[in-house]
Amino acid sequence: MRPLSLGVAVLAALALILGQQTGNAGTIGMGVVGLFLAVALFRSTGIAYFLKIFSSIFGTEYILFGAGAMLAQIGYWPASWQAAALPTSLPTTVAVFGILIYLISFIPVVQRIARISSPYFLSEARTTAHLWPFGRYSVRLGHMAVALIVFLVVLNQAQVGVSLRLNFFYRDFYNALQEKNADAFWYQLIFVFCVWAAISAISNLVEIVGQSVLLIRWREWMAAEYNRRWLSNGTHYRISLAGTADNPDQRIAEDTRAFLNQTYSFSLTMLTQVSTLVSFSIILWTIPVAITVPGTNLVIPGFIFWATLIYAAVATWITHLIGKPLIALDFEQERREANFRFSLARLREYSEQIALMNGEYAERQHLARSFSAIVANFFDLMWRKLKLTTFTLAYNQANVVIPFVLLAPYYFAGAITFGVLNQVSSAFGRVETAMSFFINSYQSIASYLASINRLTTFEAAIAQAQAADAGDKGIHQDKAGGASVEVDDAVLTLPNGRPIVRVNGLDLGAHRRTLVVGPSGSGKSTLFRAIAGIWPFGEGKVGIPEGAEIMLLPQRPYLPQGSLRAAIAYPSEEHVYSDAQIASAMAKVNLGHLAERLDEVDLWGQRLSGGEQQRLAFARALLAKPDWLFLDEATASLDEKLEGEIYALIDEELPETKIVSIGHRSTLRTMHDTVVMMAPNEDGTYSPTAEKREMVEPG
Repeated sequence: MRPLSLGVAVLAALALILGQQTGNAGTIGMGVVGLFLAVALFRSTGIAYFLKIFSSIFGTEYILFGAGAMLAQIGYWPASWQAAALPTSLPTTVAVFGILIYLISFIPVVQRIARISSPYFLSEARTTAHLWPFGRYSVRLGHMAVALIVFLVVLNQAQVGVSLRLNFFYRDFYNALQEKNADAFWYQLIFVFCVWAAISAISNLVEIVGQSVLLIRWREWMAAEYNRRWLSNGTHYRISLAGTADNPDQRIAEDTRAFLNQTYSFSLTMLTQVSTLVSFSIILWTIPVAITVPGTNLVIPGFIFWATLIYAAVATWITHLIGKPLIALDFEQERREANFRFSLARLREYSEQIALMNGEYAERQHLARSFSAIVANFFDLMWRKLKLTTFTLAYNQANVVIPFVLLAPYYFAGAITFGVLNQVSSAFGRVETAMSFFINSYQSIASYLASINRLTTFEAAIAQAQAADAGDKGIHQDKAGGASVEVDDAVLTLPNGRPIVRVNGLDLGAHRRTLVVGPSGSGKSTLFRAIAGIWPFGEGKVGIPEGAEIMLLPQRPYLPQGSLRAAIAYPSEEHVYSDAQIASAMAKVNLGHLAERLDEVDLWGQRLSGGEQQRLAFARALLAKPDWLFLDEATASLDEKLEGEIYALIDEELPETKIVSIGHRSTLRTMHDTVVMMAPNEDGTYSPTAEKREMVEPG
């Protein structure tokens, strides 16, 4: 940014010198604004990268347009291009844009937008791009994103230039009609309108393609990035325990899509509207219409410009007063909609349990209450939108006649021509539309801010969960330990901070098979979660052998959507194991009858019984061959005979694997070398105490 700021400063200084020599106020103004831009660019090194892209565009344009305007003034502009000579107002305008980018970088909501947006444009990942006629080639994703956004910004600015040229067409076209000049009429229609209208149409088609590529690539990267951060080191589990971010699925799927579409729309559209405002305001200012202050001889030039400014400013203020509550209402509506969707998804997941308990009526009541909350907020949102829409409709209807009302006296007095009247009407519409951007977009802005808030709180929840794992406090895994899983001087607490387990000198590797028993609520499963590294509440360290593979089988296994092969291989990729390996493992756990259905896609979590699901989990263990196998009531759905066969199978197939079990059946004691009792303490907590037991072979 600093080399660019130096180039801008040099050109601004040259403009000041030239302006003083020629007495041209426009050139002097260009130089003054350029110096401010140079300062803004110099100080922009600390702003977010997303904003730096726009600052760089405007700084570069200032140098190019400013140099062209100065060449035209000193007579070095080609004579054949004299009609297209650059005015000093063009570099001045882009300089104002660059200064505005620096100023808005201090607005908190803009900082949040830029912070969420910037990582994509800095991405080091590589992708394959296809650009006609160069074919396919590998490019850094961030570089492609920057190139696309720069191209789209420049294209939008060019479209404003086309609109400006068409505005002058309206003046000349209607003047030709008024003067009954057939030659001028056909020339304007064929050689001016048709050419520029075609350019406008083509540019819009090109923009659609560029915009679509940018947004889908951006969304793909953003979804993958959020998934990576959310699904790493148990972060998703910690967030659900803490309750710091509801419905993360909606935030990743819906809020990212809304954020990207609206960020692009508002940044590019706002840029276009500001360019339109500046360009067409110049037309309004130069119209020979002035007003005299009553009772004085003071003449105010640019009457139509000031009328447009005041009219739109007042309307914008009224819109803000009416629409401000929409932001909170939109946020709340999204939250309630997401809760309702989650209730439906959870109902489908537990449909068997609900059916067995005849819980349909209770579920209908719950869903009705959940949806009634949506309805209540919806009506609040509807009435607020109705008030806002009533005002904006009246405002937009009035816009059609306002310029004619203001200029009719001057037209009937012969002060302006019919072509100028139509030109001003068109320019008034463009300026008013630009200034009314906030009015017409208020509802979208409210929704946009709600998406920003949801993504911001989601990122904060991820950061909080990761900080709990990385900070000095918390339960941490120490993988530089010895040959055993050890827990020492640790306190496990609930999310509210209440301690439930105190551990001192627990060595789970002293024997090959260890059984953990204790009353319900004594913290047995919490101890397993801490060993697995997903329980963040409390203090202490868990020693894990370096390079040891640990597998934990819960009472209810997770079966992902997809094929049976994928469910058995989970969490590995489905093609890691051969058909023979999978079939052998399934046969050993009495699931051989399913071997022919490996590639069948179904809701296996609903198709298989609880016992079949637990046996499938043991098939996973046989395939993965972990060093440590933690079983959290993993055989609770099996009968005692089958439970004994499964433990005997693990002994035979995984002789080097150490087993730690949680269970309540007395028969489990004969299948383990030692028992760890969760003994109560005086403060209401429990502590695991090992008691060696001799192995007794079943039968």
